[in-house]
Amino acid sequence: MKWSRLAAIGLTAMLWAGAAPAQTLRIGIASDPDVLDPTLSRSLAARQVFAAMCDKLIDVDADLRFVPQLATAWRWEDEGRSLILTLRPNVRFHDGATMDADAVAAGLKRHLETPGSTRRGEMGPVREVAATGPLEVTLRLEQPFAPLLAALSDRAGMIVSPRAAGRVNQDFAREPACAGPFRFVRRVAQDRIELERFPEYWDAANIHFDRLVYRPITDSTVTAANLRSGTLEVVERVAANDLPELRGDRRVQIATVPSLNSVYIAVNVANGARADTPIGRDRRLREALELSIDRAALVQVAFDGQYIPGNQSVSPSSPNYVKSLPVPGRNLDRARALLRESGVTGRVKMRMSVPNTSEYAQAAEVIQAMAAEAGIDIELQVIETATLLRQWTSGDFESLLIAWSGRVDLDGNLWGFNACGESLNGGKYCSQEADAALREGRTSVDPEKRPAAYERAMRVLLNDRPYIYLWHSRILHGATARLEGMRALPDGLVRVQGLKLRGG
Repeated sequence: MKWSRLAAIGLTAMLWAGAAPAQTLRIGIASDPDVLDPTLSRSLAARQVFAAMCDKLIDVDADLRFVPQLATAWRWEDEGRSLILTLRPNVRFHDGATMDADAVAAGLKRHLETPGSTRRGEMGPVREVAATGPLEVTLRLEQPFAPLLAALSDRAGMIVSPRAAGRVNQDFAREPACAGPFRFVRRVAQDRIELERFPEYWDAANIHFDRLVYRPITDSTVTAANLRSGTLEVVERVAANDLPELRGDRRVQIATVPSLNSVYIAVNVANGARADTPIGRDRRLREALELSIDRAALVQVAFDGQYIPGNQSVSPSSPNYVKSLPVPGRNLDRARALLRESGVTGRVKMRMSVPNTSEYAQAAEVIQAMAAEAGIDIELQVIETATLLRQWTSGDFESLLIAWSGRVDLDGNLWGFNACGESLNGGKYCSQEADAALREGRTSVDPEKRPAAYERAMRVLLNDRPYIYLWHSRILHGATARLEGMRALPDGLVRVQGLKLRGG
């Protein structure tokens, strides 16, 4: 490591240490969040901030079972076409408004009706939301929709104050009002997000800090240095290559669990002029790219073998994994043959956008080297994550390397990315055959029929390759050894409830 980097790390640590007041929990996150609006947000970094700012109707526990949060109970009626939620009493939003059935109905309608909402697709065939009692809300569906509970355990279940519901995007993000344990104070782009304890939080006895400061840090070396020096109490993501050193430091604890996430190359196949590339037009070239990559070697080199190679939206250890479609091995001869079959003369050129974090950059360089051996030259473009996500939506990319944080229900990993016209389908992939199978999977409540439908969908998707899945990480939270109550859950969110410092 160069002296200049060490000096920069030391200076950053001293500045942060001097600025942090007592009873402040400082959390390092891997990138700067996109918009702090749960209706529109798409980034994992924003989900980390929302975990402290915006409670959900339903939460999940360590075993991914649904548990109460803002809703205390729920039940299905009308053969799965109505979901009735019983709400928690005596809940207030950050702006002082009371959370009742009308407020929750308005918040859910906001997800459904706001232009550009990324929650709309997650809520499926919900056609009406109504307050059917002072603390009862009924969601009426056009047809049964099994993933709805899972959606309500994530951002679709985050309810904003009715006073703020009319504001969206940056208008809302300047003064967000949810019903979580901490309320927004200010944001300094690329530097920090500050929250303060909300004294009227319904579970206030479980909150032991006065203030939270989220700091986006894209360099894992800097993250590890600040954790070890004590200038961060928590980091959401420890780099796998830093694990041996951190585990040998008595000042640090590591909380780990298998993740729901998947990391993949997304290809622009039909979204505007930048889809007009060899890799975008011809699935044989996408297959050649996949066959050039040795996933096991990639994981070993880039992540010290800590992550799990994969080729689907869930890990091979997941019960939702289609075992009849295993991870393909590297096959350079077949990759080169596919290039010849496609009619491309010379080497294939492609551009791949990559988030500006050290882990992504290192993995991208390994992929670049592997693909070159098959005759595919990848030009890497390192881009800040929030900007990359905007480019994905607008079609301003040829291919990109990105992660999806994963969802409890398989539908949350597949529908929004692959169904024709859905908001997360940045490459505008569209297959009527895949759509039909995915639609059957999300509308069936039969636990035997859903896996068969998703297997049919995966066969189409893995053949067309709008996404090339590569690996699944482990949740690797780092924290000071003085922090009590630290735990890792498969959704990767740092929950602040119950956290406190020994001696603090």
